[in-house]
Amino acid sequence: MDHLHSMRQRLTFLLMLLIVLAGCNLVGKHQTLTDEELLDKVQEHTLRYFTDFSHPVSGMAVERSDERNYSNEVVTTGGTGFGIMAMIAGIEREFIGRDRVIEQLTRIIHFLDTCDRYHGAWSHWYKGSTGRTRPFSPKDNGGDIVETALLMQGLLAAREYFTADDPREEFIRNTITRLWHGVDWQWYARGEDVLYWHWSPDFGWEMDHPVRGYNECLIAYVLAASSPTHPVEPEVYINGWTGSVNFLNGNTYYGISLPLGYPYGGPLFFAHYSFLGLDPRGLHDEHTSYWEQNVRHTMINHRHCVENPNGFKGYSAYCWGLTASDNHMGYLAHSPTEDIGVIAPTAAISSIPYTPGKSMDALRYFYEELGENLWGPYGFYDAFSIHHDWYADNYLAIDQGPIVVMIENYRSGLLWELFMNNPEIHQGLRKLGFYYKHE
Repeated sequence: MDHLHSMRQRLTFLLMLLIVLAGCNLVGKHQTLTDEELLDKVQEHTLRYFTDFSHPVSGMAVERSDERNYSNEVVTTGGTGFGIMAMIAGIEREFIGRDRVIEQLTRIIHFLDTCDRYHGAWSHWYKGSTGRTRPFSPKDNGGDIVETALLMQGLLAAREYFTADDPREEFIRNTITRLWHGVDWQWYARGEDVLYWHWSPDFGWEMDHPVRGYNECLIAYVLAASSPTHPVEPEVYINGWTGSVNFLNGNTYYGISLPLGYPYGGPLFFAHYSFLGLDPRGLHDEHTSYWEQNVRHTMINHRHCVENPNGFKGYSAYCWGLTASDNHMGYLAHSPTEDIGVIAPTAAISSIPYTPGKSMDALRYFYEELGENLWGPYGFYDAFSIHHDWYADNYLAIDQGPIVVMIENYRSGLLWELFMNNPEIHQGLRKLGFYYKHE
């Protein structure tokens, strides 16, 4: 009897232990970080792409993290602008020290001051150790006015942030102002009523790529009109940007009316790149509220993934977001009209100011359900496709940057407030017929 009693005790203990262990597993499965903790984690890890993985000589953002970047020597201009803004957010969140960012930013602006430039504009890509242009394509080996604008957006935010009475910060401010004044936006209008994307000292204007709306390039026109030294006239914006056949929309998609842009809105980076610094919350013109434009664009993209007309496996209210990214075949500007079953985390996460609940749902799904396949040293990998059973194992600067910056704009409005603190921007917006008021 004592033996049986002892056996019962052991069995009872083992049963209780199994219940406790099962409970621990259950907690491990369902216990989650709070929203604030998860946002902190995503921002902090993603920021490391621009700090820990930055180019060791120039401090610039490395274009991408895979073998296509030629030993991480190719650095990106626009991506560096995004990274500068991300580092500012990192200082405020105490993910990184101010002194460390000052040191890196000093290297960046020295590089930008001494590298190849073309009528004050920068190339899309550079060799990070030499400052020589790395051609983006055979004839794109000169100035890129859109990448220049994306970079300058970040630099002007930094000029408004580093305002301490400190020789290092004074150097940053003065150098950024000189670089800003040196960009000849008029040159890139080439005497016509439109900005042109590229100019090459070898091929001139042979790329022949006018910058027309509506897409990610609004910031180029805002900065071109705001320049204190080489501004373009309003006609360049009116005829070149708003005069495009793809500017006005007004159609309804999935029950949502879209004021501007391509059918179904195009890839979501249209709602991100220009609006990392340019504040859409109180920005209006005769055509639309830019807050409403971006909210509706994002909602259409979300509804497309929920409706999933192409029947791709994995799409849902939690798994959504189509934008430019790598895919299982290469690279594509994914959108509802160019949908091959590939989701990019940056699309939904960087849209968090516009669709906070839906974006947070997606962020949790990516982290909690797909994290084993999707989470790496610098946050979420670039893209994935459940349908094609494909997960990227690399990062792109232009996809990582908006994640940090737009989460911060959602949480505090920091980068919006810094960029909009530049008085030249308000002058340029008024010149182009915009009205801005944010309470």
